Amino acid sequence: MARPRTGIDAEVFAATLKTVHELGYARATVDRIAAEAGIAKTTVYRRWPTKGALLTACLVDAFGPAPLTGASREEILAGAVRWIAAKIGEPGIGAAFAGVFTDAVNDPSLREILSAQLQDPYRIAIEETLGMAEREVLFIIDVVVGTLLHRMGMTGEPMDGDDVEALITLVTKQDAARSQRA
Repeated sequence: MARPRTGIDAEVFAATLKTVHELGYARATVDRIAAEAGIAKTTVYRRWPTKGALLTACLVDAFGPAPLTGASREEILAGAVRWIAAKIGEPGIGAAFAGVFTDAVNDPSLREILSAQLQDPYRIAIEETLGMAEREVLFIIDVVVGTLLHRMGMTGEPMDGDDVEALITLVTKQDAARSQRA
Protein backbone atom coordinates (compact mmCIF):
# COMPACT_ATOMS: atom_id res chain seq x y z
CA MET A 1 0.00 0.00 0.00
CA ALA A 2 1.40 3.43 -0.96
CA ARG A 3 2.12 6.01 1.71
CA PRO A 4 0.18 9.26 1.57
CA ARG A 5 2.36 11.87 -0.15
CA THR A 6 1.84 14.51 2.54
CA GLY A 7 3.90 12.66 5.14
CA ILE A 8 6.85 11.72 2.96
CA ASP A 9 8.48 15.18 3.04
CA ALA A 10 8.43 15.20 6.85
CA GLU A 11 9.88 11.67 6.95
CA VAL A 12 12.63 12.54 4.47
CA PHE A 13 13.51 15.77 6.29
CA ALA A 14 13.74 13.97 9.64
CA ALA A 15 15.86 11.24 8.06
CA THR A 16 18.06 13.88 6.42
CA LEU A 17 18.84 15.70 9.65
CA LYS A 18 19.36 12.44 11.53
CA THR A 19 21.72 11.10 8.88
CA VAL A 20 23.71 14.35 8.68
CA HIS A 21 23.92 14.48 12.47
CA GLU A 22 25.11 10.88 12.78
CA LEU A 23 27.35 10.57 9.71
CA GLY A 24 28.26 14.13 8.78
CA TYR A 25 27.28 16.01 5.66
CA ALA A 26 29.68 14.33 3.24
CA ARG A 27 28.62 10.79 4.20
CA ALA A 28 24.90 11.64 4.25
CA THR A 29 24.16 10.44 0.74
CA VAL A 30 20.72 10.40 -0.82
CA ASP A 31 20.90 6.58 -0.71
CA ARG A 32 21.50 6.62 3.06
CA ILE A 33 18.83 9.27 3.65
CA ALA A 34 16.28 7.28 1.64
CA ALA A 35 17.16 4.11 3.54
CA GLU A 36 16.77 5.93 6.87
CA ALA A 37 13.37 7.23 5.72
CA GLY A 38 12.36 3.75 4.56
CA ILE A 39 11.65 4.85 1.00
CA ALA A 40 13.18 4.32 -2.42
CA LYS A 41 15.82 6.83 -3.50
CA THR A 42 13.76 7.42 -6.66
CA THR A 43 11.05 8.86 -4.41
CA VAL A 44 13.58 11.36 -3.07
CA TYR A 45 14.91 12.24 -6.52
CA ARG A 46 11.37 12.83 -7.85
CA ARG A 47 10.95 15.63 -5.30
CA TRP A 48 14.52 16.95 -5.11
CA PRO A 49 16.80 16.42 -8.11
CA THR A 50 20.03 16.77 -6.11
CA LYS A 51 21.35 16.38 -2.59
CA GLY A 52 21.75 20.17 -2.44
CA ALA A 53 18.11 20.74 -3.39
CA LEU A 54 17.03 18.21 -0.73
CA LEU A 55 19.18 19.81 1.96
CA THR A 56 17.95 23.29 1.07
CA ALA A 57 14.31 22.19 1.28
CA CYS A 58 15.08 20.45 4.57
CA LEU A 59 16.65 23.62 6.00
CA VAL A 60 13.74 25.79 4.85
CA ASP A 61 11.40 23.37 6.61
CA ALA A 62 13.55 23.22 9.75
CA PHE A 63 13.88 27.00 10.06
CA GLY A 64 10.26 27.91 9.37
CA PRO A 65 9.36 31.59 9.52
CA ALA A 66 11.72 34.03 11.21
CA PRO A 67 10.36 35.52 14.43
CA LEU A 68 10.60 39.19 13.53
CA THR A 69 8.82 40.65 16.53
CA GLY A 70 9.77 43.15 19.16
CA ALA A 71 9.11 46.67 20.38
CA SER A 72 12.17 48.13 18.66
CA ARG A 73 14.48 47.55 15.73
CA GLU A 74 17.16 46.36 18.17
CA GLU A 75 14.80 43.84 19.79
CA ILE A 76 13.75 42.49 16.40
CA LEU A 77 17.36 42.04 15.28
CA ALA A 78 18.34 40.49 18.62
CA GLY A 79 15.46 38.03 18.44
CA ALA A 80 16.35 37.05 14.89
CA VAL A 81 20.00 36.44 15.82
CA ARG A 82 19.01 34.31 18.84
CA TRP A 83 16.58 32.36 16.67
CA ILE A 84 19.11 31.55 13.92
CA ALA A 85 21.78 30.69 16.52
CA ALA A 86 19.38 28.26 18.20
CA LYS A 87 18.36 26.69 14.89
CA ILE A 88 21.97 26.22 13.74
CA GLY A 89 22.65 24.54 17.09
CA GLU A 90 19.96 21.88 16.58
CA PRO A 91 21.24 18.37 15.70
CA GLY A 92 22.10 18.08 12.02
CA ILE A 93 21.11 21.60 11.05
CA GLY A 94 24.46 23.35 11.44
CA ALA A 95 26.28 20.56 9.60
CA ALA A 96 23.66 20.49 6.84
CA PHE A 97 23.81 24.28 6.49
CA ALA A 98 27.62 24.38 6.35
CA GLY A 99 27.78 21.42 3.96
CA VAL A 100 25.32 22.74 1.45
CA PHE A 101 27.03 26.16 1.54
CA THR A 102 30.38 24.51 0.87
CA ASP A 103 28.94 22.58 -2.07
CA ALA A 104 27.45 25.81 -3.44
CA VAL A 105 30.89 27.42 -3.78
CA ASN A 106 31.46 25.45 -7.00
CA ASP A 107 27.84 24.88 -8.01
CA PRO A 108 26.04 27.92 -9.50
CA SER A 109 22.71 26.09 -9.71
CA LEU A 110 22.87 25.21 -6.01
CA ARG A 111 23.74 28.84 -5.19
CA GLU A 112 20.60 29.88 -7.06
CA ILE A 113 18.49 27.38 -5.09
CA LEU A 114 19.99 28.55 -1.79
CA SER A 115 19.43 32.19 -2.67
CA ALA A 116 15.89 31.82 -3.95
CA GLN A 117 14.56 29.30 -1.44
CA LEU A 118 16.54 29.93 1.75
CA GLN A 119 18.08 33.40 1.86
CA ASP A 120 15.63 35.55 -0.13
CA PRO A 121 12.48 34.87 1.91
CA TYR A 122 14.30 35.84 5.13
CA ARG A 123 16.06 38.78 3.49
CA ILE A 124 12.79 40.16 2.14
CA ALA A 125 11.01 39.68 5.48
CA ILE A 126 13.76 41.58 7.31
CA GLU A 127 13.81 44.33 4.67
CA GLU A 128 10.06 44.79 4.97
CA THR A 129 9.90 44.55 8.75
CA LEU A 130 12.79 46.92 9.43
CA GLY A 131 12.71 49.08 6.31
CA MET A 132 16.32 48.19 5.53
CA ALA A 133 18.07 48.17 2.17
CA GLU A 134 18.91 44.82 0.61
CA ARG A 135 22.67 45.42 0.94
CA GLU A 136 22.35 46.12 4.69
CA VAL A 137 20.32 42.97 5.28
CA LEU A 138 22.71 40.83 3.24
CA PHE A 139 25.62 42.18 5.28
CA ILE A 140 23.86 41.27 8.55
CA ILE A 141 23.04 37.79 7.23
CA ASP A 142 26.66 37.30 6.17
CA VAL A 143 28.04 38.43 9.52
CA VAL A 144 25.62 36.46 11.67
CA VAL A 145 25.34 33.21 9.72
CA GLY A 146 29.02 33.27 8.76
CA THR A 147 30.07 33.74 12.37
CA LEU A 148 27.75 31.00 13.65
CA LEU A 149 28.84 28.48 11.02
CA HIS A 150 32.51 29.37 11.48
CA ARG A 151 32.25 28.68 15.22
CA MET A 152 30.51 25.37 14.59
CA GLY A 153 33.15 24.41 12.03
CA MET A 154 36.05 25.35 14.27
CA THR A 155 34.77 23.81 17.50
CA GLY A 156 32.12 21.27 16.48
CA GLU A 157 29.76 23.03 18.87
CA PRO A 158 27.18 25.78 18.43
CA MET A 159 28.01 29.24 19.74
CA ASP A 160 27.20 29.58 23.45
CA GLY A 161 24.74 32.12 24.84
CA ASP A 162 27.32 34.68 25.98
CA ASP A 163 28.94 34.74 22.56
CA VAL A 164 25.55 34.97 20.84
CA GLU A 165 24.81 38.01 23.01
CA ALA A 166 28.18 39.53 22.03
CA LEU A 167 27.31 38.93 18.36
CA ILE A 168 23.97 40.66 18.92
CA THR A 169 25.76 43.64 20.45
CA LEU A 170 28.06 43.90 17.42
CA VAL A 171 25.18 43.67 14.96
CA THR A 172 22.88 46.09 16.75
CA LYS A 173 25.63 48.67 17.35
CA GLN A 174 26.60 48.55 13.68
CA ASP A 175 22.95 48.85 12.66
CA ALA A 176 22.45 51.83 14.98
CA ALA A 177 25.56 53.52 13.58
CA ARG A 178 24.35 52.98 10.00
CA SER A 179 20.91 54.36 10.91
CA GLN A 180 22.47 57.51 12.36
CA ARG A 181 24.54 58.08 9.21
CA ALA A 182 21.53 57.71 6.94
